[in-house]
Amino acid sequence: MHRRLWLIPAFAGLLAASACSKKADTAADTAATTTAAPAVQVTSVDLGPAVGADNHVTGSTDTFQPNQTVYAAVSTDGTSPNATLTARWTYQDGQVVDSSARSIAPTGPAVTEFHVSKPSGWPKGDYKVEVMLNGASVQTKSFKVK
Repeated sequence: MHRRLWLIPAFAGLLAASACSKKADTAADTAATTTAAPAVQVTSVDLGPAVGADNHVTGSTDTFQPNQTVYAAVSTDGTSPNATLTARWTYQDGQVVDSSARSIAPTGPAVTEFHVSKPSGWPKGDYKVEVMLNGASVQTKSFKVK
């Protein structure tokens, strides 16, 4: 009888080790699933003379009149508790005409609007808007003022 009693603690130890192993595996699986969620990324930048209530541009174009406001709709996807989008608008020689930033906390697809205007009218020529996500350049769109 005493010989069999030693099997009980040994069997209990094996069960405990197996349970700990399962917890470790489950924790590793959860960590892998959590880190697999996509971080926020810029999916597109669209330009136009106006935006709708959903921040998407209406009348997408890359040619503007000197007196028009130029809108950029920056589409993002993914999640982030805190990210910064920046739009830097430049004239043909690289001169910065405007720069603005927006803090975002997306939990899926989203659109952020940026715009520039000049009441006295834009000089004719080539322009660019560079979009940065957390300080890193992610997309550039060229447009003309005619």
